[in-house]
Amino acid sequence: MTPLRFAALGDSLTAGLGDPLPGGEWRGWAALLARGLAADPQGALLLNCSRSGALTADVAGEQLTEALSHRPHLASVVVGANDTLRGSFDIEAVAHRLDSVFGALRAQGAELLTACLPDPGRMLGLPWPLARPLGRRMRALNHVVHALSDHYGAVHLHTAHHPWVLDRASWSADKLHPSELGHRLLAREFHTLLATAGLVGGEPPSVTPDGPGPGRAASAYWMATRGTRWVWDRCTDLLPDLLRLAVTECRHQASGTVTALELGAHRATVRAIASLDLSTYDRLEAA
Repeated sequence: MTPLRFAALGDSLTAGLGDPLPGGEWRGWAALLARGLAADPQGALLLNCSRSGALTADVAGEQLTEALSHRPHLASVVVGANDTLRGSFDIEAVAHRLDSVFGALRAQGAELLTACLPDPGRMLGLPWPLARPLGRRMRALNHVVHALSDHYGAVHLHTAHHPWVLDRASWSADKLHPSELGHRLLAREFHTLLATAGLVGGEPPSVTPDGPGPGRAASAYWMATRGTRWVWDRCTDLLPDLLRLAVTECRHQASGTVTALELGAHRATVRAIASLDLSTYDRLEAA
């Protein structure tokens, strides 16, 4: 029997950060899902192309090339959060990169698996002058992913508003990556959607963690050993732009014109989707 080939493209979420194995490697939702894709737990071949810190440009480049060489029956594309955390964020460029990835995988016959993502500002508990600009970027990204998923007939998971997303136990010490429980829940949600579409033949992943979730000590350890480096890396490329956005946010808040920022972000998203000439553009325009 031909094994089901599964290619996973994306960033640290798909690479499995937050779900460590005893040997020090990361497992993650894609590996958990792969076990339930076929009746035989070994009947699916997973090629995880994802890389921590990957942008949509990385997925549209080397990751796509690697995935296409695998000739997958199923391909997951979950990426874009890192783009929203960069000063160079351009929703139209992101839209075109994702369009090229979805189109290439679909043209080869792969079923697509996609997801929208939660707001990083909300997850980190940032103050409103910082959280609002990031929230607009994430909403723009999610609108694009929704439109492309609809256009290409992807199996799409609306992760951003799932109840478990707000459960602290679902997140690792850094509050940005799922814990083992979060990865298991994500794998289970994907499996449910794939089963509904008749695309899987195995048992759903268990949602029972192998060990306890992260506590306060783990959070403190992460910040002391890795969190400070993460913050520094983000400050060098994001901070100048984010401070500019925060100043703009405060100015509009004081003058009562925040709606103008919301409208501008919405129009930029509409233009980005319209530039792809997708049928779903008309529905977004009317929303």
